[in-house]
Amino acid sequence: MGRPLYPGTCLLLCLLAELAAAASGDGTYAEKTSGYWNKGARRRLELALALQPAAQRAKNIILFMGDGMGLPTVSAARIYKGQLAGGSGEESVLAMETFPHVALAKTYTIDRQVPDSAGTGTAYLCGVKTNAKTLGLSGAAVYGKCRTTFGNEVDSILHRARLAGKSVGIVTTTRVQHASPGAAYAHSASRSWYADADMPKEALRDGCKDIAYQLVHNTDINVSWEVGMGWGVHWGHWEGPSSERHGACAIGTLCSRWQGARYVWDKKGLDAVKDDSVSHLMGLFEPKDMKYELNRNASTDPSIVEMTEKAIRILRRNPNGFFLFVEDEIDHGHHSGRAKQALMEAVMLDRAVARAGELTSPSDTLTVVTADHSHVFTFGGNTLRGTSIFGLAPKKAKDKRAYTSILYGNGPGYSIRSGGRPAASLPDYQQQAAVPLETETHSGEDVVVLAQGPMAHLFHGVQEQHYIAHAMAYATCLEPYATEPGCRSARRASHGTQYSPQPLLALLALCVAAHMVGG
Repeated sequence: MGRPLYPGTCLLLCLLAELAAAASGDGTYAEKTSGYWNKGARRRLELALALQPAAQRAKNIILFMGDGMGLPTVSAARIYKGQLAGGSGEESVLAMETFPHVALAKTYTIDRQVPDSAGTGTAYLCGVKTNAKTLGLSGAAVYGKCRTTFGNEVDSILHRARLAGKSVGIVTTTRVQHASPGAAYAHSASRSWYADADMPKEALRDGCKDIAYQLVHNTDINVSWEVGMGWGVHWGHWEGPSSERHGACAIGTLCSRWQGARYVWDKKGLDAVKDDSVSHLMGLFEPKDMKYELNRNASTDPSIVEMTEKAIRILRRNPNGFFLFVEDEIDHGHHSGRAKQALMEAVMLDRAVARAGELTSPSDTLTVVTADHSHVFTFGGNTLRGTSIFGLAPKKAKDKRAYTSILYGNGPGYSIRSGGRPAASLPDYQQQAAVPLETETHSGEDVVVLAQGPMAHLFHGVQEQHYIAHAMAYATCLEPYATEPGCRSARRASHGTQYSPQPLLALLALCVAAHMVGG
């Protein structure tokens, strides 16, 4: 049975068909006529006029977060997607770009103009701005000072969703104790306190717990395990013989809580898991962060699309709904100055957005796509239409050497040889940077927020980043908005869905950390 369509959806599909036609050979000629552009604009007007706010409350929320996916990255990924499909690229449309509601979010933290992922994660997940490098704490906490943790904890929307009886999940291509997913469950004065071995003795003495410990023991993800009313699913990553995997499980902080659970360590094992039969499941795919999509072994490692699909299929069994956080590490590609790695990750995140849209309905699922911050990444150089996004500018620079359209403001791509800049070479090229740094840095501009589904119209204008958590909480009647008008009827509607006698799925964490004690 097909999903019900929103008003204007058919118009949108027609518009997308026209855009696809423009990418064909015939579209090149059509673009040269004024009628082509006038007709397209009329279609967009009709779509806008047909758009009506979906004022009902959401049963489910999916938050897609492209780590480091600033607006230049979104634009470049759009072009790359189109070129991967054989088109010119510029006219391509990302799945996330079909969402009808758009906002901008200001990413600064209390103490920094240019933020990090911990401060921003606390904003969009917990609903308060804070200091850089701290997780799940208000701005009263001081980085690295354990004692300032106590009394300054702030709860994430994942925590509040679980308390409301929803299933909750994390999908990430990095370590689950990393800054972005860590903000969903941890309260830490340092984002680097991954395990107790990473903590100063003073912090341990003062009673602070490492992030891996909090993943296991904090109420956000632990309560249903202890009372036996929920299921827990965690995806980590470990390659090696079964004896080593069992050894890792015996010593790992997280694994020690999962004895007797089923776990998988490759794509085949993940595919074999039945959505309606799993009780506890752990997947071990990599010892640390997952490989870039361009380097992934597709026969052994699942993609972010596949992990997202499995998460949704299991989480949606809860009649009370679910909250799912999905993160892709676009960020790491940018930090290394390798734009192709970063843009492929952005394309994969968009494919996960598209697949999620096929598995859920905008009538009861609010889907939000955003980023934590941007990067000093740009593309320019007067390149011609259809030029490879990784290609060269049409003219050489003043030093008589070629340069790529994509450039970084700083990073490892800075290079001077024989008194000059090396000529650009393709294909595996580290884009040039203006300032030499070991790793490229974040940037401070606003990031986009795209939304569809119930209450998606709340995402509009230019907002502070912490507003994202509040809009999501309001949309699905979570604290502090649980008693707002419309929430009582929303709960009745949720409980009126088909009852499942199975225990609620308390946690689905698709991540990549077999050694929770690792750095």
